[in-house]
Amino acid sequence: MFHLILYQPEIPQNTGSIGRLCVNNNAKLHLIHPLGFDTSDAQVRRAGLDYWEKLDPVHYLDWDDFLARNPASNLWFFTTKGARRHTQVPWAYGDGLVFGRETVGLPPELLEAHADHLVRIPMLGDHHRSLNLAQAAAVGLYEALRQTESW
Repeated sequence: MFHLILYQPEIPQNTGSIGRLCVNNNAKLHLIHPLGFDTSDAQVRRAGLDYWEKLDPVHYLDWDDFLARNPASNLWFFTTKGARRHTQVPWAYGDGLVFGRETVGLPPELLEAHADHLVRIPMLGDHHRSLNLAQAAAVGLYEALRQTESW
């Protein structure tokens, strides 16, 4: 099982879509508070459709609470500042894929503390913004599934 960890997500539709991704791929969703919405919000449930009931996400008060109860064997932090491509990570069952807030990404102190585990998804062309959070989560998770031959 892989773990998708959302650090203070702000947009309910993204979290709902990622929840659906988790249910369809036997991954666990972890939500680090504060969230920019209430998980009972209709927008979250709409994006997750009937999958939200099967998801059972784990909630954490903050990053320290997550670290105290962290189930992932390795944490990989997705950021545009990462030198290692998502295809260069040696993915293994139990790994955690950490994604930051939609507007600002992961905080600098997390990036600095985990500099050897920063991952980026390459983008072609003249881009001004990164991928949508749900898209990035899907790209990362499917690469991990591909490498571990989880099909």
